[in-house]
Amino acid sequence: MKKIKTKFKDLFVVNTKVFRDKRGWLKEEFKKNFINKNLVFTLVSSSKKNVLRGLHMQVKNPQDKFLSVLKGKVLDIAVDLRKNSKTYGKHFKIILSEKNGKHLFVPRGFAHGILGLDKENILHYACSNYRDPKSEVSIKWNDSDLKIRWGVKKPIVSKKDRLALSLKDFENYKR
Repeated sequence: MKKIKTKFKDLFVVNTKVFRDKRGWLKEEFKKNFINKNLVFTLVSSSKKNVLRGLHMQVKNPQDKFLSVLKGKVLDIAVDLRKNSKTYGKHFKIILSEKNGKHLFVPRGFAHGILGLDKENILHYACSNYRDPKSEVSIKWNDSDLKIRWGVKKPIVSKKDRLALSLKDFENYKR
């Protein structure tokens, strides 16, 4: 495993080697001593092509997230919404796939979203805190202030994400 720093404090990419043969593939998914976070909750999500999930975060019970793709390929976006951060309102973008062996560690205080790029996309999340629906907030995936280029004009979006807060509304949201 190799840790790659980004311009965002505490946000990093992890590269792992994928071992392939005629039977399939094997890759290291997680090493506690490498990530050095107490990840207590895991979940798996499945998304079809052009499904956009996000941008999500928990404000009262924030989570660190460690993400990897078990099947398919996604565009993964993390938006820094930490107060007083030098990169507040900026986003990080990366392609994660079952083939490229990349993982993303998203620290608490970031909103997170994905766009499914293959027919079937399965993601594994390991989180530092349990899911708390009362603490969840969604930020508009297409907010013009964020300037995120998702590469799709009409993604498949949930009702919750269609009704999400703008960045300006989030800034006035009770945290």
